[in-house]
Amino acid sequence: MFSIPDSQSISILHGEYSVLLVVLSVFIACCASYTALFMNQRIQENGFFPKAFWLLLSSVAMGLGIWSMHFIGMSAFMLPLPMENDPLLTIVSILPAIIASYIAFDFANKSQQSALPYSFIGIVMGIGIASMHYLGMAAMKSEAKYFYKPGLFILSVVIAIVVSMVAMYVFATLQKYMGNQLIRIITSILLGLAISSMHYTGMAAMVFYVEGPLKALGHNHIYHMDLSFVVLVAVGILFIIVGLTGLLERFVDYRLKYYDALTLLPNQRQFEKDTNNLKTTGSLSILQIQDLEKWINQYGYVFGDKVIKAVGEVIEKNKMHSYKIYRIEGNRFAIYAFNDQRTEKLMDLMETISSDLKQPIQIDDYEVVVDIVCAISSSKNKENVLELLSNNLAVLHDPASNNEQNVIEYDPKIHTYNMDRQIVEDIEKAMVSNELFLVYQPKVQSHTRKVSGLEALIRWKHPENGMISPGVFIPIVEAAGNKIFDLTDWIIEHVCQQISQWLQEEIEFEQVSINIPGSYITSSRLYEVVTKNLENYKVDSKYIELEITETSVVHDIRHAITAINKFREIGLSVALDDFGTGLSSLSYLKRMPISTIKIDKSFVDGISNSEKDSAVLKSIITLSNSLNLKIVIEGVETEEQYNFIYSMEEAPLIQGYYFSRPLTSQEFVSWTNER
Repeated sequence: MFSIPDSQSISILHGEYSVLLVVLSVFIACCASYTALFMNQRIQENGFFPKAFWLLLSSVAMGLGIWSMHFIGMSAFMLPLPMENDPLLTIVSILPAIIASYIAFDFANKSQQSALPYSFIGIVMGIGIASMHYLGMAAMKSEAKYFYKPGLFILSVVIAIVVSMVAMYVFATLQKYMGNQLIRIITSILLGLAISSMHYTGMAAMVFYVEGPLKALGHNHIYHMDLSFVVLVAVGILFIIVGLTGLLERFVDYRLKYYDALTLLPNQRQFEKDTNNLKTTGSLSILQIQDLEKWINQYGYVFGDKVIKAVGEVIEKNKMHSYKIYRIEGNRFAIYAFNDQRTEKLMDLMETISSDLKQPIQIDDYEVVVDIVCAISSSKNKENVLELLSNNLAVLHDPASNNEQNVIEYDPKIHTYNMDRQIVEDIEKAMVSNELFLVYQPKVQSHTRKVSGLEALIRWKHPENGMISPGVFIPIVEAAGNKIFDLTDWIIEHVCQQISQWLQEEIEFEQVSINIPGSYITSSRLYEVVTKNLENYKVDSKYIELEITETSVVHDIRHAITAINKFREIGLSVALDDFGTGLSSLSYLKRMPISTIKIDKSFVDGISNSEKDSAVLKSIITLSNSLNLKIVIEGVETEEQYNFIYSMEEAPLIQGYYFSRPLTSQEFVSWTNER
């Protein structure tokens, strides 16, 4: 194996390389590395497919890439004798590469590794890659024989081991950067070149010879081109599968996030997304199924689901083409007419649906008559969609609306007062009966992907009306005087309680932000509530950040500055929320002793296709950075938005659905552990 036979009739064979196939083999290695990096990134994210699926697919992709690179590289080598390959041994030779890749990926996704395991896993993977190479060489069948130069043979194995250690470093320590396209490409090229170096060093270690005189046959590719073709097809199919799987997962994730699994209609999250900041006029109807609990109590949840699905089908059958249907809560559907203020058309549609539902519906062995009530409002006075939703909820909360099956148009003289009064009355009870709860949306450092803070957000699960949007109840509570102060006090206490618990459980986080409404920032009561809760729960002030808006301080800027200074003196951070949406942000920015700027979502939405929006966002970030302010960008939802922000030198924090939706405390702990 390592020495030439002692014979005078030995003829050494000298080969040549096809430059085109050499380049192709390196390209395949780089593509395989890119694919592996891409799929490794999917392992880090929560998705429809389990992490084990991506781990296996990543291993197959990397192993097949190494294997393909080898055989295309072998086909690039030309000798004056024809050669064939043993099919079984050729196929078996891929196993060491896949197994080694699997071990590498599995190791790379475990954190806090020391130098010793890196060295051990590098040896294991290096031996796996070298085994694949030399098994592939053993698959050759020809009149030619070969031996290995010991020095180069050992060097090729050493290169394989060193490459493996480098790969471990790249995957385990640099994977947080792999969301950036440029870094991913550069890393893929480095890995591809490293794998190729091992192969061609191993080839340089081989000396081919024949016994007896050499016949002049001309140079032939060491393998027939049909093998290279099969290899290329296999790699192409794998890349297509990987691409389709990634697209499928994104589609499934989108469907799970924005569509109702029972009715397959868009859900409340999609409703909010479609109508977010929508200023155009339109009409909205909310259809509520009455006494759904009656069916569930009698026949079970499965039967209740069938009732909901049947109602959805009736709505879908009758709806007009320009209307869109959503299932926004357990027993409620929303029908929205974009850019259509004609309440009469929507009224006619809902009357038709109501009439159809008066007829018995066959569900299993029962005929069911479903009682409903429909609330309708339109933006005659340029109301936005949240106001329309609030109007419709006011109709549904009115006791008179529940007496019989009705299609009711919103009347501000009748419904608004009842709705507001009910919310204000119920919020007191909600604060003591565990109807309110907090969710936390992470703020992630754009370059390192480290969680650098959380924002606490209030949620209300009403025992009768289900989840009530903060966009509905917060403005009503704010208009009720000190009720919003009481609610803020409740939030502060529960945030401090949660921080204390996380500290005891050694959960990693840096800071939790609390939204402070209106003029409460200048109230002495707020300072007392904050300091009292910090003391009661033994929480250091560095863990709390207060978020204020410009509109809340602009009318009393002098007292606001005094209050902010007071909070800063005891170690609290203060953030200016929704920066840029007011009229005087720049004039007050240098005067207020804030520590953080939160850039409003509206500045992020258009950066993918608008140079002007991009330039404005860059200018705001540059200005804030020059003032030594921490920067948080809200509403980041797409990879294009993330990549744009990642390209900035300032490395701002990111808050948005790209990384995570708002999470309950338990969900945040699980999310942190998975990361």
